[in-house]
Amino acid sequence: MTNDDFKGLDLITTAVIVLNKEFNIVFINTAAEDLFAVSRKNILGFRLDSVLIDIERLLDDCSLSFEKKMGFIEHEWTFHSTPHDKHVLTCTGTPLEEVSNILLEFRPINQRAKIEKEEKIIQDQEVNRQLIRNLAHEIRNPLGGIKGAAQLLEKELDQIELKEYTEVIKNEAGRLQLLLDRMLSPNSRLHQTASLNIHEVLERVRSVTLAEFPERVSIQRDYDTSIPEFLADREQLIQAILNIVRNAAQAFQTQGTIRIQTRILRQITLAKKRFKLGIIVKIIDNGPGIPPSLQPRIFQPLVSGREGGTGLGLMLAQNLISQHHGMVEFESRPGFTCFDLILPITETEYS
Repeated sequence: MTNDDFKGLDLITTAVIVLNKEFNIVFINTAAEDLFAVSRKNILGFRLDSVLIDIERLLDDCSLSFEKKMGFIEHEWTFHSTPHDKHVLTCTGTPLEEVSNILLEFRPINQRAKIEKEEKIIQDQEVNRQLIRNLAHEIRNPLGGIKGAAQLLEKELDQIELKEYTEVIKNEAGRLQLLLDRMLSPNSRLHQTASLNIHEVLERVRSVTLAEFPERVSIQRDYDTSIPEFLADREQLIQAILNIVRNAAQAFQTQGTIRIQTRILRQITLAKKRFKLGIIVKIIDNGPGIPPSLQPRIFQPLVSGREGGTGLGLMLAQNLISQHHGMVEFESRPGFTCFDLILPITETEYS
């Protein structure tokens, strides 16, 4: 059998890899490319254990399957496609006796948990928006009164040194007003939607970050240039990604590295909607990581692990991405933090 004989497997959403008796890859379908973040043209003919790591158990199963001419099923099998990408899957092996190959099917078993997590994020976002709205309205009126009283008091004062105090009051009131505007901004609709290239957005974020942290941060790029243009609000997308990248830069105690990676996704589900194509932007840093105690609340307003932080950056980023019908996920431990920004590409954008 040739690679063309398996082409029909590209039409299914289950990840499939076909191996020969030497455990060399003779076919991998599109779903498996997406699941394991690999490219078919780069791995065909290679042994599976040169592409995926920590798979000795799988190869033992395959060897026994070849020997006994029997299939196998592995439940709740955990392994890594890279040192940082963990998968919990059910793996089914089926020997193809006529061609001395074995067909491996991989199904993520945490799909239901992912759907439930997405639903909870959507609910939390609405709660956060309502909280921010109420808080902003409660603060806005007395804040305006404080600033107005300071201005009137300043006119009555003759001593310059006393006017310095009223200047402090006015400046701080102005700062709080800007903070309120930031808290309310996620409620605005996308009003400047246009076709754009994700890498132009990322390059803007990169240049701003390097200008702000010239000696503290280095940024590596790993772009998939085949990603098509899609419809988005350019400025809001820049702000969302910049908030996450800036958070990473601010977390470095001395120097650190941020890696920005883009990949195309196929057949993704976001907020119970199915999309043929999507984009994933990974923002990876080698900083100290997010404290475990903060991780369940990291997208909530006013939650920050940094002294002097407002706790609004990640909340704003998540809300802005959700306005694009996307999702933000993360994984963090000391020395490794990865934020995944997942954005859909609708059929009207690439047809």
